[in-house]
Amino acid sequence: MAIEERPLIAEQAYFQLRDRIVTLKLPPGAAVREDELMRELGIGRTPLREAVKRLELENLVMVLPRRGTHVTEVQVADIVHITELRAELEGKAAELAAVRLDEVERRRAEELVRELDAAADDPEALMRLDEEVHRLVWEACGNPYMDAGLERLFALSLRIWHLVLDRVPGLAASVHDQRQLLDALIARDGVRARTLMRDHVLAFQREVLVAFST
Repeated sequence: MAIEERPLIAEQAYFQLRDRIVTLKLPPGAAVREDELMRELGIGRTPLREAVKRLELENLVMVLPRRGTHVTEVQVADIVHITELRAELEGKAAELAAVRLDEVERRRAEELVRELDAAADDPEALMRLDEEVHRLVWEACGNPYMDAGLERLFALSLRIWHLVLDRVPGLAASVHDQRQLLDALIARDGVRARTLMRDHVLAFQREVLVAFST
């Protein structure tokens, strides 16, 4: 294998493994079995271990001496800590996105408005739309460091969503509220976009904390 191919394979392994953890195919506490994953993902041990190292840095897995690698548990404190950071960063990203939105991104925002208006109350579809709105904001904000950081934080939040999805009755309303954010982006109203995004993220925390307590 050429040396330059290894980062690409490790990157693919990272996203595939992260997706399994976020969607609970590998639930909290589950063992990360190298041989099994190598076979299922069709990759070698080196790129898999590089992916695991990245996931360990992001607190999605932990490597325990003589006990192997396990998916981390989710604690109530995690929800609060993640949301404190996300609320401010996502709000700032939305403010910047409203100012820096280009024509292609503006058309995408208008398309997302139509998709939200037509969306049924299917949890998986709504979560996908919510992620699309967030991704538009990250990309349009024009700050690659903010984009990368928010994607990692969003993955942590998304795993929590999957854990409580059946106990969060307000999911549909929360996602449909993103229409107001998209309207603010299209209108280039940075102050309103920041407020709406921050409120959206904090509402996520409230819903999840209630779900964890039931």
